Amino acid sequence: MKEVYLYGLGANLTFAIGSQIFTIYSRQISSSWMNCFKAIIGALAFGIFVSLFGSWHSIEPKYFALFFFSGFMGLGIGDIFLLKSFSLMGPGRTLMIFGFQPLLIGTLSYFVFDQALDPKKFLAIFFCILCLATFSLESFKKSGTWDFRAISIAFIGVLLDGIGVIITRYSFDFNPELTAMEGNFHRCLGAIFAFILLSFWKPFNFFSKWKEQNIKARSILIFGSLMGTFLSLALYLKAIQTAHLATLSGIAITGTIFSSLLECLVEKKWPSRYLVVSFIFFLGGMYILSF
Repeated sequence: MKEVYLYGLGANLTFAIGSQIFTIYSRQISSSWMNCFKAIIGALAFGIFVSLFGSWHSIEPKYFALFFFSGFMGLGIGDIFLLKSFSLMGPGRTLMIFGFQPLLIGTLSYFVFDQALDPKKFLAIFFCILCLATFSLESFKKSGTWDFRAISIAFIGVLLDGIGVIITRYSFDFNPELTAMEGNFHRCLGAIFAFILLSFWKPFNFFSKWKEQNIKARSILIFGSLMGTFLSLALYLKAIQTAHLATLSGIAITGTIFSSLLECLVEKKWPSRYLVVSFIFFLGGMYILSF
């Protein structure tokens, strides 16, 4: 079980680093472009890793389709909303909302995997509401609006990602020999397919935007994608392969801490009092989820 926590901690740290880069380029280019790029880098990295250091295992078409669909939903559509929320609210605030995802995963796990769920943990919903109310109050003080749009976008991302996690765990349960790297490769293919479809409806000029980036920007984009997609997903899926899904909620706090600290460093400013208050509410919710 200790290894599970180390995997979860590593996943949160690498994603926190990548999220800062995702935020910058989602604002500069677009969330769809950034998501498509990181999905491509992720698929290449996972494919190369398995080919060089592992082996490919056979998988039934229906389970491949489930991995593919989970990537389509979570890494594709879900991450569009997540990165859009990054650009609107910042990664620290978004990941506080994301930290309450175990409430959703825990509930779904109860019905799908028959995993035990303590009803008292739903008290964490109260702290989640307080956390969101603080974000809305901060927005109202700054701009005169409650900014429900950004919060709604974040919640849609959380919901879609949670569904993707449940489908992924279900597929792993029927394919125990499959490695996390292989599972992530299949999921990244699903995400890429989502962006191919999206490009027909709303073109985001992938190749032309890539050509506009200088060598430094390209290096940063590749580094961020490797950290926030390849390493983060590899460690996270390694954790959810064997962990009690709701157990990972205890580690969620680290991702928020890492992202909030890095956000303050990148933007070179102290955290606002609203961020501090919302973080206290977040701690309360995580305490209930963890014990």
